[in-house]
Amino acid sequence: MPDSQYVAELKQRIQERNPNQKEFIQAVTEILDNVAGELDDTEQYRRYRIFERLTEPDRIISFKVEWLDDDGCAQLNRGWRVQQSNLIGPYKGGLRFHPTVSESVIKFLAFEQCFKNALTGLPLGGGKGGSDFNPKGKSDHEIMSFCQAFMTQLYRHIGANVDVPAGDINVGAREIGFLYGQYRKIRNQFSGVLTGKALEMGGSLVRTEATGFGVIYFLKHVLALKSMTIEGLKVTVSGAGNVALYAAKKALENKAKVITLSNSRGVLYKAKGFTKSDIDWLIKYDNIKDNTLLSFSEEDSKKSEVEWRAGEKPWQYQCDVAIPCATQNEMNGKEAKQLIDNGCKVVICGANMPCTSEAIAAIHGANDCCYIPGKASNAGGVAVSGLEMSQNAGFESQTFEYLDGRLQDIMKHIHAQCAECGKTENGSVDYEKGASIAGFHILAKAMLAQGV
Repeated sequence: MPDSQYVAELKQRIQERNPNQKEFIQAVTEILDNVAGELDDTEQYRRYRIFERLTEPDRIISFKVEWLDDDGCAQLNRGWRVQQSNLIGPYKGGLRFHPTVSESVIKFLAFEQCFKNALTGLPLGGGKGGSDFNPKGKSDHEIMSFCQAFMTQLYRHIGANVDVPAGDINVGAREIGFLYGQYRKIRNQFSGVLTGKALEMGGSLVRTEATGFGVIYFLKHVLALKSMTIEGLKVTVSGAGNVALYAAKKALENKAKVITLSNSRGVLYKAKGFTKSDIDWLIKYDNIKDNTLLSFSEEDSKKSEVEWRAGEKPWQYQCDVAIPCATQNEMNGKEAKQLIDNGCKVVICGANMPCTSEAIAAIHGANDCCYIPGKASNAGGVAVSGLEMSQNAGFESQTFEYLDGRLQDIMKHIHAQCAECGKTENGSVDYEKGASIAGFHILAKAMLAQGV
């Protein structure tokens, strides 16, 4: 269906204002296509330029990060924090350290974060940050030196009621610890300014597992609407970090069969399916070995059971469910068609925007395969981050069982919103449209209520 004149002109203005930012334009266009009907039907949204205002960050903070490596040589990186919107709460979103990080990448992540956080029902705004720093091959001392330099630039822009960063790709408990330690020294205060902290300094149980677990909790609701259960389903997973490993772990607990994990260098394939002890081994050695998946395949006790396939992706294998958990645009249109041809029924995102526009179109074009966007299915991480903020504010801690129960309730709530707003004429659910519309309604109402 062609765009209305208003939507077409809006797309053009956004592209002109954000030249050469392909990731950001992709994210904005995908959501705009889904909420176009809401804009066309509601004069108030057009008059107050609600969507266009949502795409414009409140501020973009860019800074240089200078640090010394182990040889005493000066190193230089660039850092960003995009504070997209605090309409419904303090800015909230992770920090990503990866050589592919750019302003466009951080802006797309911050924009999507606003919708994701709104869907949780928690009072959280949207933001994102990071650096083009690559921690791979760096010593602990070098990573500490970088994190301290990064926080020395960032600290003046964040706070427990202002902006609360968390982890993302290559930013785990170690990095959060270094960042938090530097913030505490500079500000001389102990506060919940970062989430994903170690338990000993105010972190929360379930936070490490939350995103991966939340994907599976959401998946179970999707399957229930299709009169299916997860038990016995064959699952392909990409990635080998926390999201992928804990999604695999929870899938196994629900008696699914997980046959792949991957990283940027290849795929680890196990035809019989990974076991709990396999996943526990990978979790234990994650971030310790240079290539954990390859190391696993070289273990004497594992050699006959698994295959390390260098340079491959997990999307060529027959499966019922595909869970991309690595990074943006990791699955293209050709790979999505191959998944569909091999019988895949659900593609559910553990990463943010892991499918290209062509891949999403291919999935939507299939008769019996549905696509679940990350803004809905991977919101478990930020949900438990929000619960960590509550615990910090109250100087208290909650049990694993309580927090896991809250996580399950939040993912159920997100699914219900998506299912309601994404109903189609044939009785199925368009989860991409549903997630976009549900999140947009929350943000739009807050923007209208607060005036211009």
